[in-house]
Amino acid sequence: MFYYVDGTVTVLEQGLAVIDCGGVGYACHASQNTIGKLKMGTRARLLTYLNVREDIFELYGFIDEEELSCFKMMIGVSGVGPKAALAILSIAPPDRLALSIITGDEKLLMQAPGIGKKIAQRIVLELRDKMSKEQLETASSASPVAAAAVAGSGVNHTQEAVAALMVLGYSQAEALHAMEGLDTTQMEAEEIIRQCLKKLVKQ
Repeated sequence: MFYYVDGTVTVLEQGLAVIDCGGVGYACHASQNTIGKLKMGTRARLLTYLNVREDIFELYGFIDEEELSCFKMMIGVSGVGPKAALAILSIAPPDRLALSIITGDEKLLMQAPGIGKKIAQRIVLELRDKMSKEQLETASSASPVAAAAVAGSGVNHTQEAVAALMVLGYSQAEALHAMEGLDTTQMEAEEIIRQCLKKLVKQ
């Protein structure tokens, strides 16, 4: 229905941005990540998500596709509504959230208001494989051979570590190269990432 709103920022409040489009002010619920990138009186474009339920008609705004995609994944988790998803997106950018989910760091998610241990664990459980797969599929189009090497290892922790390193901005080839010499079959994803980062930082 609404793909985006494009206009002048007229109101900025905690969790809310109003975009004036042709004289009509669209109130968009937004994360602090998005709010922090907007300035009063300047032009902005927010991608939108319309939440419609019985007597609820709410518009949510996002600074980019990455944030919108992360939001949609979050609300797909049982027990996580749009406002809870925004609260999570307000504590860290999408790439940092993806990293925490892939590595099972539920403590970061619990920093969001209203997100307890059970919900955080459910988010990790339901989105961990999905986010890892998404990162690997993104890379496989650019490097099918490297993707096959990871898939062929048959070690889920290795796949999680590669996905996490890609979230941090490294290529899949760089991640695989950093893993050379490591006995990943005996290591958890977090330890693989830690060891790889030591090598990558020295390069």
